[in-house]
Amino acid sequence: MAKKNDWVLIHKIILSPNERAPQVPEDTKQVPLEMWVKGYLKDNEAEIGDEVTIITRTKREEIGKLLEVNPTYNHGFGKFIPELLKISEQVREITFGGDLDE
Repeated sequence: MAKKNDWVLIHKIILSPNERAPQVPEDTKQVPLEMWVKGYLKDNEAEIGDEVTIITRTKREEIGKLLEVNPTYNHGFGKFIPELLKISEQVREITFGGDLDE
């Protein structure tokens, strides 16, 4: 349950596929233009999935579907790739020459 002034994430469809500009690529025309934005909940209470109004940090008012309360960053840089470690060692060798402890 989200309460007024909670920091939240919403989702909104900006343009449906048939509203997309004619000059965009064909594959782009087939999907909606979507927006995810964070802000402070303006409504008194809301559940995930409800349509809510928020106030962004730049004081814009946006309406969208409530996705998350107190959203966190959960991106990463992917799985470990052994080849990149080897490349890093090769670059160090080319740049500085010799062993790492010289």
